[in-house]
Amino acid sequence: MPHTPLHTFQDDALGYDDAMGLRARLERGEIAQRDVLEAAISRCEQVNPVLHALVSERFEAARNEEVPRNRAFAGIPTVIKDNIPFAGLPTGFGSAALRAHIANRHGNYTRQFLNLGMSVLGKSSLPEFGFNATTEPALGEATPNPWHTAYSAGASSGGSAALVAAGVVPIAHGNDGGGSIRIPAACCGLVGLKPSRGRHVNTPAARSLPINIVSEGVLTRSVRDTAAFHFEMQKYNRPSRLAALPHIREPGKTRLRIGLLLDSATGHATDLATRNVVESVATQLLELGHEIVPIGFPVDAAFAEDFSRYWGMMAFMVKHTGRASLPGKFTPRHLDPLSQGLARYYARQAHRTPFFLRRLRRHGQQYRSAFNQVDAILSPVLAQQPAPLGHLHPAQNFDALFDRLMRYVGFTPMANVAGTPALSLPGGLSKEGLPIGIQLSADWGDEKLLLELGYELEAARPFPKIWQSGQPQSATKKNSRQRSAANQEA
Repeated sequence: MPHTPLHTFQDDALGYDDAMGLRARLERGEIAQRDVLEAAISRCEQVNPVLHALVSERFEAARNEEVPRNRAFAGIPTVIKDNIPFAGLPTGFGSAALRAHIANRHGNYTRQFLNLGMSVLGKSSLPEFGFNATTEPALGEATPNPWHTAYSAGASSGGSAALVAAGVVPIAHGNDGGGSIRIPAACCGLVGLKPSRGRHVNTPAARSLPINIVSEGVLTRSVRDTAAFHFEMQKYNRPSRLAALPHIREPGKTRLRIGLLLDSATGHATDLATRNVVESVATQLLELGHEIVPIGFPVDAAFAEDFSRYWGMMAFMVKHTGRASLPGKFTPRHLDPLSQGLARYYARQAHRTPFFLRRLRRHGQQYRSAFNQVDAILSPVLAQQPAPLGHLHPAQNFDALFDRLMRYVGFTPMANVAGTPALSLPGGLSKEGLPIGIQLSADWGDEKLLLELGYELEAARPFPKIWQSGQPQSATKKNSRQRSAANQEA
């Protein structure tokens, strides 16, 4: 039976709006920025004891800071994931192995993000260094899924996803090195775009990787918020190698040839509920006039193992260089069992690093060549429904956990290696009342196509609303007038 969700949507200044809806009300003078901020703080205090999604707060600082009024997201409350520096807050990377120092200045991407004028409430939770697909620490409290708190919110941007889904903020920072925006978006019924490599400012850590697989971005509840965010970010830093992204405001008119991909390169089949949701979206796109073409995975089977080695290499680098590179006191022996296991997994074949790096680059080229045959690819985000809490817990036997992760995450990493954009959208709900996401992927630089498709699907099959899935565990009751207004805004 569907579980009663945990959310905070109610008749306060935030109401049921997305970020653009809030901005419109602020500009009309219907609400005040102070009231919006206080509503977000109140909502956070209401649900964070259950969600454990905000790991450090700056409520008083947010109350006292001057908000620039001429910015596109001025006064919109948000959170920043706890793996980039924000002045005045520690950067803990979700790890008990790091006793983090307070940052004395913003990171380079933080400055780009803040240029939009949002009010930052604090930092959001993630699994240790973003290595897991669930936001569960080995020691401490997990971040559950607001739609059903016995299940995972996904990862690694799990805290941001939980806060957006629960209604605390309408938009939140995330980053994606293998699905870390798209996976929690899928689990929590949100919109999550991994942009093209180079679309936004890269962090120093991303630039240091032999293949930069990390993209920054946001999790939202509407396509228009995601489109507006990525358009506005260019005003701070216009990418040199990418064409400017227009402000996409509506569906495209061109009918597309879309590849339908149902099984990943891991060799594990997609579960029936997820397959049914993806096929229903394919049918919808067909009815909208697009051509649907079944395809196989666009790269050879070695991709899964090669990406796993790269994943292990990043854990190995953290373990052996963290004392010099991390902002605080780092104790490698306190890394969780997943991080330790990944580092060992890489070390066993570290001498083969040049070979798997070369193959990964070739995989990326193979993947991009698929877009010579189709305009976009429709696939699952995850091969299974959102995982129950504990299923991917990092303290379990590494071999068992690694197998579970390989069965769970098979569709998202390819876009990271290729540097191409991919968009997670809500596709439907499981019988347990959990969101199931679908992924739309396109060639490098073609976010426009994905956002136009996103608008089209959002209009044709409106995304499920958490406040329409039963009475909230703790929130005041909304009225029908505001609910109707929110639906029109979306």
